[in-house]
Amino acid sequence: MSPRRRAATIGKPSRSCATLFAALGDEMRLRLIVVLCAGGAMSITELTSGTDITRQAITKHLDVLAAAGLVRGVKVGRERLWEFEPAQLEEARRWLQEIGRQWDHALGKLKATVEK
Repeated sequence: MSPRRRAATIGKPSRSCATLFAALGDEMRLRLIVVLCAGGAMSITELTSGTDITRQAITKHLDVLAAAGLVRGVKVGRERLWEFEPAQLEEARRWLQEIGRQWDHALGKLKATVEK
C-alpha cells in the first residue's frame, strides 16, 4: 500500500490533534507539563516560584494547555490547582506511531531499490 493510501486509512488529523501538537510546540508549555507530571497538582503561585515568569504568562500557557486537553484546573477553596491530564496524549501517540510506520515503509522500499 502506498504511503498516501496508507495515510488515507487513518483519516485526517483532527483539529484537537493540531491544537495538541501546537500546545506542545512551545518550550515553556513543555516545561509546565514536566513540572506537573513530576510534582502533581500545583497552583500558579507554586508554578512561578523561583522563576522570573509572571503569573499572567503562566496563566496564558496553562489556558493553551487546557484548551488542548493536557491540563485541567481544579478549584480548591480560593485557589485553582493545575494538574496534568495524560489521556489526550494517546491521540498524539497514535499519530506519531502511524507516521513512524509510514517512514519505515518508505525507507524499506528505498533500501530495497538501492540494494538492487
